[in-house]
Amino acid sequence: MNFLLNHVWGRKLAFTIATILIMGINPGFKNKEPLISLIILDPGHGHATFMQGAMNPAINPVVYVYAPEGPGLQIYMNSITRSNSRSSNPTNWKIILYKGEDYLEKMLEEKKGNAVVISGNNRKKSNYIQSAIKGGFHVLADKPMAITPADFKLLQKAFQSAEKNRLLLFDSMDLRYDISNILQKELSQISGIFGTLQKGTIKDPAIIQANVHHYLKFSGGEAIMRPAWFFDTEQQGHGIVDVSTHLVDMAQWAAFPGMILNYKKDIRVLTSKEWPTKLTPSQFKLITREEAYPEYLQKDIKDSIISVYSNGEMNYTIKGIHARASVIWNYKEPTGSGDSHYALMRGTKANLEIRQGESEQHRPTLYIEPSSEINLTEFEAELLKAQTELQKKYPGLEFIKKGKAWIVKPGSFKKTNAAEVAISYLKNLRLPDWEVPNMLAKYYTTTQALKKAKRVVEH
Repeated sequence: MNFLLNHVWGRKLAFTIATILIMGINPGFKNKEPLISLIILDPGHGHATFMQGAMNPAINPVVYVYAPEGPGLQIYMNSITRSNSRSSNPTNWKIILYKGEDYLEKMLEEKKGNAVVISGNNRKKSNYIQSAIKGGFHVLADKPMAITPADFKLLQKAFQSAEKNRLLLFDSMDLRYDISNILQKELSQISGIFGTLQKGTIKDPAIIQANVHHYLKFSGGEAIMRPAWFFDTEQQGHGIVDVSTHLVDMAQWAAFPGMILNYKKDIRVLTSKEWPTKLTPSQFKLITREEAYPEYLQKDIKDSIISVYSNGEMNYTIKGIHARASVIWNYKEPTGSGDSHYALMRGTKANLEIRQGESEQHRPTLYIEPSSEINLTEFEAELLKAQTELQKKYPGLEFIKKGKAWIVKPGSFKKTNAAEVAISYLKNLRLPDWEVPNMLAKYYTTTQALKKAKRVVEH
């Protein structure tokens, strides 16, 4: 898509003036004022701080927060306090808080910043996004930006408004910056190792993305608190449209790098199902600190047990390639482990598989598994050639033989994250050409999967 005066940077004076007006900054911002002035709107998830993990000269240290009173706000404020007071590399955020029921109206009226971070109750996101774009703000949203087919239609309109008003609207996809995912993507582009992506079948997809998450987690020996609405699929979203957003994104990003997808032509959802995670009152209390279930959760409770439809699986095709995404939420993370990610890409010469189990000490580990039909001598020669080439970018990278497969040891690399990428987008006032259409493809996939989902009562 064309954004911001046809993506021309510095070629015309008009563009420079437009940039200054859009961002609300001084022309000499590189030496004087920060480029980005953050607004945090109604924080309700830990990702609300994703732009504040470290100080950056491009971000104003004064951050404006608009929110109602509640546990989500308190969790956010506590997180910033810990970040500011940590012994190693502390941050220096200065929070200016407006707390009241008219927080959204106040934000739109005061216009204190130029980029709004939205991470919280997903039912409210459509309204927040529309309001922020209409108010002239860039929007940095946490996933998911749409949890129903109706939300998807609103998101389409929001992207249209953003383009018309020369504003950026995007979500943060942190799995893109994990080295195991980066190398899986890189190796899939080396034909001597991977060959080409298979087409797959609904039973044996060519692309599999799967996550396991846990409601009860601990930090410093204390259970991390989640708001009660997190367990309401009408507010948080079903699992198939929530965490699956990352999984669908990874399938698109890794298997179709830099390619613009058209959701109307390229995406077809075949089957979808969902099933619940069941929690007892004591488990719910430990996670939320709530003494009783709120009224809005009564619809999901039977014999004092709450059923949360947070688990799901979808089978779909991207440009005719079969893909599967599945997400599971368990009550408590096992000792010594945590959330896990699994990813598989089937090639004509080899499979690229990311595992994160006990054998991998619960760390994402990339395996190269050659097809039984290829010439191993020639394959090993291709591996050696690729290793030499990749070591230029990732010093110390190695392919280590283990049984019939090779483990990829990443070596050293320059690590980035979602915040740094967001800063670069805002600095250039431009998204990659594929980003918006592929966000639409992503949310079309998840919301259509919800529409097709069959409920499995017992699983």
